[in-house]
Amino acid sequence: MNFMKRNKFYLLLIMMACICWGCKSKNMNTVTNEEAESTIVENSNDTKTNDNESKEENTEESAVKLSDFINPDGNTLFTRFITPKGYKRVEAAEGSFADFIGNYPLEPDGTPVYYFDKREKGGEGHVAVFSMEVAEEDLQQCADSIMRIYAEYLYKSGNEDKISFKFVDGFVCDYNHWKQGYRVKFADDKPYWEKKTDADNSEETFKKYLRIVFAYSSTLSMEKEAKPTDISQLQVGDIFIKGGSPGHVVMVADICENESGEKAFLLAQGFMPAQSFHIIKNPAHSEDPWYYESEVKYPFRTQSYTFDEGSLRRLSYLDWN
Repeated sequence: MNFMKRNKFYLLLIMMACICWGCKSKNMNTVTNEEAESTIVENSNDTKTNDNESKEENTEESAVKLSDFINPDGNTLFTRFITPKGYKRVEAAEGSFADFIGNYPLEPDGTPVYYFDKREKGGEGHVAVFSMEVAEEDLQQCADSIMRIYAEYLYKSGNEDKISFKFVDGFVCDYNHWKQGYRVKFADDKPYWEKKTDADNSEETFKKYLRIVFAYSSTLSMEKEAKPTDISQLQVGDIFIKGGSPGHVVMVADICENESGEKAFLLAQGFMPAQSFHIIKNPAHSEDPWYYESEVKYPFRTQSYTFDEGSLRRLSYLDWN
């Protein structure tokens, strides 16, 4: 009897020992699994951190900066603006309108846009300002600035006989009449020419002629003087225009192309109130001022205005005899 009791006692001790060892082993396995899970999470976080750091580095390397497109020491469009990577500036024939604009003097880099009354225009929507005076009247607005640069080109190239603009009512105001001493008079609100002074082709006479044009011409008359063109045929001097009161117009001031013949271009504008003629930014990528042919989808958004389909037009100012 005592022998059987002792055997049961030893058997009970052995069973208790096995149970304790099994519990300990389970606890050890549980800790091991938790440690392993923790290690996986940490490695995952490390991987994500490395990926993020890599992405940040790549983003920084590929980030577009305005300085990639601007040479602050340049004093013309051709020397101030750097073409996008893979693009080459379209060569402008010597003496052409494109050559005239490309070499038109610019104010120093960082110059603000000023209104006619010398107030500084706020905002950062421009990247360059032309060295073109704005008379102390609220006349030289958007269409007027473009007529001004066309007229200056013809005047300075000895082709002043071609300078001619239409008033909103259709009256042809040509510089030939003006320099011969004729002036615009009105009867029943209808303009006509009247000889008033001696012939004069001075710069002051030319500027007075422009003021009368600015007063009676606008986007309404300019739109009628322009013909639709296609983006694939884009030329310097072409415009995006919406005739109206108010309307708006911007002008293509510079063009470059890639190997596939796709174009990129810069846009220039004046605005109202009368202000400096300036190169505008592209709101689609404000650090890159170039507008790309592939981006021209309507409605076409520029820095200050959105144009509808059919707004791209070509002016005939250089074709008149």
